[in-house]
Parts: sequence; structure tokens; C-alpha cells
Amino acid sequence: MEDNLTVLGAEGLIRKIEFVRIIIQCLYSLGYSKSAYCLEIESGIRCRSPEFELLESQVLNGSWDDCISTLNSLEDLTDGTRASALFLVYKQYIMQFLKQGNDSSALGILRKEISTSGLDRGKVQKLASSILSLKEIKLCSVNDRAHEPRKNLLMELENLLPPPYMLPERRLENLVEAAITSQIDRCMCHNSSDAVSLFEDHCCNGDQLPTETIQILTDHKNEVWFVQFSHDGEYLASSSSDCMAIIWKVLEDGKVTLKHILQSHKNPVSFVAWSPDDTKLLTCGNAEVVKLWDVETGTCKRTFGDHDFIVSSCAWFPDSKRLVCGSSHSEKGICLWDCDGTEMKAWRGTRMPKILDLVVTPDGVNLISVFSDRDIRILNLVTNAERVISEEHPITSLSISGDSKFFIVNLNSQEIHMWDVAGKFVKPSRYIGHKQHKYVIRSCFGGLNSRFIASGSEDAQVYLWNRRSPQPIEILSGHKTTVNSVSWNPRRPQMLASASDDQTIRVWAPSGSKKTAAARSSGQ
Repeated sequence: MEDNLTVLGAEGLIRKIEFVRIIIQCLYSLGYSKSAYCLEIESGIRCRSPEFELLESQVLNGSWDDCISTLNSLEDLTDGTRASALFLVYKQYIMQFLKQGNDSSALGILRKEISTSGLDRGKVQKLASSILSLKEIKLCSVNDRAHEPRKNLLMELENLLPPPYMLPERRLENLVEAAITSQIDRCMCHNSSDAVSLFEDHCCNGDQLPTETIQILTDHKNEVWFVQFSHDGEYLASSSSDCMAIIWKVLEDGKVTLKHILQSHKNPVSFVAWSPDDTKLLTCGNAEVVKLWDVETGTCKRTFGDHDFIVSSCAWFPDSKRLVCGSSHSEKGICLWDCDGTEMKAWRGTRMPKILDLVVTPDGVNLISVFSDRDIRILNLVTNAERVISEEHPITSLSISGDSKFFIVNLNSQEIHMWDVAGKFVKPSRYIGHKQHKYVIRSCFGGLNSRFIASGSEDAQVYLWNRRSPQPIEILSGHKTTVNSVSWNPRRPQMLASASDDQTIRVWAPSGSKKTAAARSSGQ
């Protein structure tokens, strides 16, 4: 038998007996029962504790009084855990008497043992009710094998009793996975869901980030102001000062091809928004109207707004049947419409001045809007509770994370601020390095688990940050002038698009992807 005091590791933090126990458990769970048994014999360490092995023997033999005594003797159990375990045993004890037709003994245990044991009164009453109504006798009919309910009881006790009496399920796997996850979290550039090697500490060198231009789209005839991937990652939409929006198809090999050119706006198209089901697209004309398009056919289905309601921004609700639009007119506020153009609700008045940008959180709970240049209003649509965050510098754009927990705002002070929707942040997380003085620059969350932030910049470059660091981890060059908007593909964490005043859209992928795609297309 191993010494309980023997420790392992350079820091002496690992008890050898515990380490061997979880190795044995792992071998059993992997199906290597013979190896696990041999290790138990050689080490003198059992996977299950002596206390539980005793309890197992008592349960299988139906020695209920001994079982109750053993549970009462276990140290370091919370009152709640001990009470729950005792209740399970008492219940099986009573059901055994019921199976034998000995109702008086069952009721005697209920009166004498359970009622004086301090167990939860509600559970006791429920058990008594079951006895009186005989609801559970069917579970213990004469035809049942006696060991089946006892094995079920053991499984319940296994899940209930804490260490050291029982080990948490798959303990070694969970410890290793936690170590790997911790290393991945510390890695500033990790951007892949592939399994990582256990043979060395994990650290990426940035080769998973989209840092190389693999395609340049040149179908717009003027400055490209906005770009956004669909939620399923299969489409890309862009808008331009050429008064057009374009829907692009993302092919399996990552190549982007033109699907529809949307021409109906009289003014430059400043913004687009995909419906959550990706069947519809909204396009927002600059100081104009919003148009609803069918993605499959490329036809315009409806126009929202008019000369009395100049739309500045728009967003979808999760059901893809309702949308909100904010107005740049100081008295028009925000309107909620259905897809048929029926106004369902409006937020107007002095408390809803000029709206610069807005989003609906993907869970549909909050409506977040930017108004009066520097203020952010978070309105809970369920409770109508609201709070306001005031920034020191003008805000140019707003973007929400896919999990509805965080949002980022671009400021003309050359900073991006990330706030949490719940209001736990006292100060925002700040991201710096890019250039923004005069123009509307839009940023986005993206990458694996949205662990990154990307933004355009007035210096013609694209900046990438890990959310845990204020300094950029990559700066992408290629555009010739201001980069207005970026979008990370939500289904392909290594694919990024950027839109620029140089009239182009660049598609980015990890370095070497272009050569790989070329080789694939040539059949090599």
C-alpha cells in the first residue's frame, strides 16, 4: 500500500495515491480493465475507496442497517449530502418491504427511522405519499430481480458521494483538458478548434490568423463602406457609395463569387444587416430608407422609412420576422416593424434623440443604441429596465458579440472600447493602435469563440487584437486607403473580409492558404 504522504511533481503538489487512483479510473473508462486491475494489485491502491467498497457490499446484500451505519460514519460529508444518501437508502429499504408485502414494517421505518433522522420533510412526505398510493410498487414487482434496483441505488450513490469516497467521472481527462484549455487561453493567437498535442506545451505562432490576402473583389465602382458575412458563413454582403449592395457566395474552397447586385437606392448604401436565418438582407441608404431583399432571388421585397423617417441604422430580432430602425432625425427615435411594414412599436421623444447606431442582442433580450454622439443606451426589452453609458469621445459605430454578452464601440479618439451587456464592467476594455480621426470605422468580434477583435483604420490597414490585450497582435497591409469595415466569418474562424475606400474588398486567410487553394484547384 502506498504512503498517503508521498507527493509527485517539481512543486510537490500531487499526492501519489490520488494520482494513481485517477490513472486506474482512466484505464477502466478507456476499456483497459486488465491493465487497471494489474495496476491496482501492483500499487495496492484501489480505484474505489474502501468505504465505498464496503457500502457496495452492504447494498448488494441488502444489509440496510449496516449501510445506514456506514453512511453515518463517513467524515467530511455535508449535512445535505449525508441526508440525500440516507434518503436513497431508506427508500430502497422501504421498497424492499413493500415488495415482500410487509407494509407495516415499511411504515414502521417511515415512522421510527426517517421521521427522527432530520431528513427533508418534503422528501419524507413524498415518500409517504408514494407508499400510501402504492405508485412505486410496480417498480419493485415480484418479477423484478432484486439486484437491479440495488445497482441503480449504487449508481445514485456514486454520483452523490464526493471525493475521496468517489472520484468525479473521467477525472484525469478533465484535468488534462483543463490544462490544455488554460494554455490555449494564454495563447494570444490560437484560432483553431483542432485537437492539440499533449507532447508539448501549446503555443501558436500566428499561422492560424487571417493575415494574407487570398482574393480581391473589385465589382464596386466607388468606396466600399460596409461588409458583413451571413450567420451561416455562406454569404458575404457589401455596400458602397456607388449606391449598390452586392451579395457574394462563399464557396467550399473559400473562394468568393458574385451572386446578386442590388440596385434600388438613390443614395450611397452605408449599411447592411442579415436576418438571423440568412434568407433576407436589409440595406440602409445613407440618410435615406431601408430596403428588404430576398437573398435567394435578389429581389427587393419592401421599403421601410420615407422622407419623414430618415433611417440611420437597422437590426433584426432573432425570429427574422421583426426589425428595428433608428432615425437620424432627433424626433423620430426607433421604430419596430414586421416584414410586411407594419409598425409594431416605437420609442420616441426627448429621451430618444438622434440615433447613430443600434443592435439587438442575438438572444433578443436587449436593444442597444448609440445616441447624442457619446451615449449608449441598453434597454432590456423584457423588463423595460435601462441604463446609459457615457463615453468621453464621439462614438462612430457599435458591434455586438455572438453570445450577446459584450459589445464594442469605435471612438474617434483612436480607441475601441468593449463593455459587457450585463453592466458588471466599471471601466471598458480598451484597444489601441489603429488610426481614426474623421471617418466612420467599424470593428467586429471574430475568430474561434469570438476571442478576437478586428477593425479597419484610416491608415489603410486592418488591425487584429486578442480581447485580453490592448495592443494589436497583427496589422494587415494591402489596401491603398482607409479601411471602413471588417467582418469575420462566423463559421470559418480563419476567414476575414475588409472593405475600403480604394473600392475593393479583400478576403484574408492564414498565410499559405492562397498556395494551398491554387494547388487544390489545379488538382495537385
